Amino acid sequence: MRWDVFISHASEDKEDFVRPFVRGLIEKQVRVWFDEVSLQPGKRLRESIDEGLSQSKYGVVVLSPTYLKKHWTRYELDGLLQRFIERQATVIPIWHRLNHEDIVKFSPPLADVVR
Repeated sequence: MRWDVFISHASEDKEDFVRPFVRGLIEKQVRVWFDEVSLQPGKRLRESIDEGLSQSKYGVVVLSPTYLKKHWTRYELDGLLQRFIERQATVIPIWHRLNHEDIVKFSPPLADVVR
């Protein structure tokens, strides 16, 4: 595996949660796939994300109201959940400004991963 953790998030959550969270992981020497650090100039966005999804042991999904509405985040979540189903990766959801009801409406299986 190239990365320990793939961070799936909505860009609107970077400032108040995602960047500080990623900095903490990097300080602990966790190899993190994070778009601001891992995207390479000249490489196609989808290809880079696919590589991050397929080459990470864990997928941290920062679920927020914005995350639930975006198409691209759903693409990442679908990829991570497929790897989870195939037992190739572990998905770790973080509920950011959401409650249990919000998660149940979005994805009932995710609601049971963390309470």
